[in-house]
Amino acid sequence: MPQTDRSASAVAAPAPLPAVRGVGSTRLLWLLGPALVAGVAYLDPGNVASNMTAGARYGYLLVWVVVAGNLMAWLIQYLSAKLGIVTGTSLPEVLGLRLRRPAARRLYWVQAELVAMATDLAEIIGGAVALNLLFGLPLLAGGVITGVISMIVLTVQTRRGPRVFERVIVALLLIITVGFTAGVFFSPPDAGGVVAGLVPRFEGTDSVLLAASILGATIMPHAIYAHSALTRDRFPMQEGPAATRRLLWATKWDVSIAMLIAGTVNLAILLLAASALQGVPGTDSLEGAYLALQSGLGPVVATVFAVGLLASGLASTSVGAYAGAEIMHGLLKVRVPLLLRRVVTLIPALLILGVGFDPTQALVLSQVVLSFGIPFALIPLVWLTAQRGLLGDFTNRWFTTAAGAVAAVLLVALNAVLLVLVFSAG
Repeated sequence: MPQTDRSASAVAAPAPLPAVRGVGSTRLLWLLGPALVAGVAYLDPGNVASNMTAGARYGYLLVWVVVAGNLMAWLIQYLSAKLGIVTGTSLPEVLGLRLRRPAARRLYWVQAELVAMATDLAEIIGGAVALNLLFGLPLLAGGVITGVISMIVLTVQTRRGPRVFERVIVALLLIITVGFTAGVFFSPPDAGGVVAGLVPRFEGTDSVLLAASILGATIMPHAIYAHSALTRDRFPMQEGPAATRRLLWATKWDVSIAMLIAGTVNLAILLLAASALQGVPGTDSLEGAYLALQSGLGPVVATVFAVGLLASGLASTSVGAYAGAEIMHGLLKVRVPLLLRRVVTLIPALLILGVGFDPTQALVLSQVVLSFGIPFALIPLVWLTAQRGLLGDFTNRWFTTAAGAVAAVLLVALNAVLLVLVFSAG
């Protein structure tokens, strides 16, 4: 497939892939990065709200949802990265070429854009809540500050290129990891409860809503779109199948490390809430959880948690803006500067903060919206990576396609059950 315009936003050309034989440890480290950036989407404030709420309300009941979601996320993110590496195009670009009718492209873009807006809503609100907890800033002012800082991070991406952008995001990822896992060491979870939580089950409509929210936060549609673009921007088209195979091998490590970090942190958030916050009044909100952590485990743990929440909002909103620009460019062939797009997409989040809507509830509901966007990204991804005319020798094996199809069916079925339960409850 001929290589197309390589980026909707980056202006710096990607560094050429070193021509060395094999993949040693040094080379492997050089290749890591795109999945870690995409993986930040799995650690956004929406994840924190969903997992905290699930643990505080239901204890260890939904542990299995976090684990299953992370396993599915590994396969999904690898397929997205593979599409970008082999074809030199992103998923939105491929869909823009395959959807020949303008109306179909626009309709697809509308749902993808709504997903991107829901993502941005969660991330800006999360950053605003963190600044409120740390410094007592009003939520609206915190949202504006979060947006401004994200613009600075995006400036790094547009002016310095993907490698420097990766370093900034990975640094924030380290802060997120420490911030959200530290509390578990002060309030260890019950081993028996964790094991029992691995058995799939629900307890009423609200637990299904939270399961959909967790999956929407774990398997992020915009991360599926973004990962293919990140690998496209990071690596040039490879000369020969051997170089591509080596890069795909290294990408498996990249995705594995990123998903291990994301899965561990998400599970730690739920386990902390289950062990320290279950049954405590008001802990199904971020503010209540912070105050309960401060009261039960001390101000240091609570502050570290709030710092992790702030880093989560800053990192994930930058990646979300990158994904949104790629979606628009790939589907509509419209280029909008990242910073301008950042300003426009700030408006819904700031309106939510300005009218005083409960921020935690807004975060959880935004993740439900994301869960309904998953099939629109996942089904085309699985189908496209199974097309020999597109990927040639790197087409999915039958069992990979089958696993992707099963994941898509499960996610669609969960959303269908959610709709039935919500509407039958009135």
